[in-house]
Amino acid sequence: MRNKILISTFALAMLLFLNGCNDFLDVNYDPSYPQTAEGYSLLPPIMSQMVRGETFDTRYVGQYVQNWASTAKNNAWDLHGYAAGSDAGGEKWRSHYWSIGKNIDLIIEQATAKEQWYYVGVAKAIRAWSWQSTTDVNGEMILTEAFKPNTYVFNYDTQDKIYEEVVRLSEDALKDLNRTDGNVSTLGLGRGDLVYKGDRTKWIKFVYANLARNAHHLSNKASYNPDKVIEYVDKSFASNADNFSVPHAGTNSADGNFFGPVRDNLRTYRATVFFVNLLNGTVFNSVVDPRLPLMYTTAKDGVYRGVTPAVGDTTNAATNPRRLPLLWGVDPSVTDPTKISGKYIFADKAEHPLITFFELQFIKAEAAFKKGNKDLAYSAFKKGVEAHMDYAKVAAADKTSYMASAAIPQSAAALTLSDIMLQKYIALWVHGALETWVDMRRYDYNNQIYKGFTLPNPYYIDNSGKPVYRLRPRYNSEYVWNLDALKKIGGDLPDFHTTKLWFLQP
Repeated sequence: MRNKILISTFALAMLLFLNGCNDFLDVNYDPSYPQTAEGYSLLPPIMSQMVRGETFDTRYVGQYVQNWASTAKNNAWDLHGYAAGSDAGGEKWRSHYWSIGKNIDLIIEQATAKEQWYYVGVAKAIRAWSWQSTTDVNGEMILTEAFKPNTYVFNYDTQDKIYEEVVRLSEDALKDLNRTDGNVSTLGLGRGDLVYKGDRTKWIKFVYANLARNAHHLSNKASYNPDKVIEYVDKSFASNADNFSVPHAGTNSADGNFFGPVRDNLRTYRATVFFVNLLNGTVFNSVVDPRLPLMYTTAKDGVYRGVTPAVGDTTNAATNPRRLPLLWGVDPSVTDPTKISGKYIFADKAEHPLITFFELQFIKAEAAFKKGNKDLAYSAFKKGVEAHMDYAKVAAADKTSYMASAAIPQSAAALTLSDIMLQKYIALWVHGALETWVDMRRYDYNNQIYKGFTLPNPYYIDNSGKPVYRLRPRYNSEYVWNLDALKKIGGDLPDFHTTKLWFLQP
């Protein structure tokens, strides 16, 4: 008993000592490292995840819109299908809820406590962008119950609510980004801002760019307001210098561009015949686009050649000079990615653009065209083409020649909707595949607008004879853990991916 009393007394003494000296022997505290995650440390990985979600899902969406196709015959994605029981096509969903997810709340919480309103505004701007870009591929999302602790089953909200949330968050972000009180500092924001280096004026433009998408995607609805779209575009990017582009160091597979050779993610993809024909003169009045050699590369016989979706690479013999080139822009006989530098958006160090000035000019052109203001539409259309040619580094003389050619309508009266949408398709090729898919679905894959585009025939076995209109929610988080809620919106049906989203409907 005496020993027990001594032990108990010692334990009590230690408890009193530790309670009186909380900092002593705290194994979870290291004074040389920050103990809270602040905005400057969270922003870089969040930006990385913004790109990850887009690029991973672009592999599959890029096949839906025929930016590229698989070298394999009858690939499910080429047929507007999906990979059952797989997370393929679920990366935007994962990024929104997990890797970006609660980190946004952490930035807002920490920055609010320190009155760092720029960080609060940036966090809200990113979340608004993430809601918008994710719902545009998935449709219904978990909004009301999102990020709710100790919850394992989440109910879905309708897409109109997601669109409303984008507007609400964007308006809040603008208020915060315009504040000048508290501890607002360009240098402070610049610590974590890889894209705009702390320039709040560019973040404000980014918010308006996302609002332009939000308003313009509703073009099929009676409530569509082209004037509001044009207003948002005019308040957004003024040139390519405002593009939201996330940089890559490009030294290895950990920090290289997803589309670059060092990552080696695109070996089984080839540009399609549809894309090549937009640049080689087949579609645009026999005018060869000067962007063609800058964006793509010839096969070994010197011919620019693409693959037909679902047919596969029928020329893929090592001794065949017609063998199709890799998207990196080199002869496919070079198999070692370390010996390839890449070109255009496929270079290892290439920045990844998430929203661009030229995209917004095409949005403005389409909105003005729908409004009936063809002069404004024509002006924005030309700015969009020219800005993308600058982005692709077309020589000034070549740009001038192309803009004066038969490929470009030479008056506002000659401008067609097809001109706008096809030039936008070229400009957004691969890096903007998700936005291109928004456009193609708004027009139901209309081959009078997208001249030369042919839907797969037959479709994937589960499609019930219909094209794809949405990505299915992520398999492991939804079909494994949240199936009962998913059934309420028809997510258990084999052809769920062919169901039109709310924003596409009248």
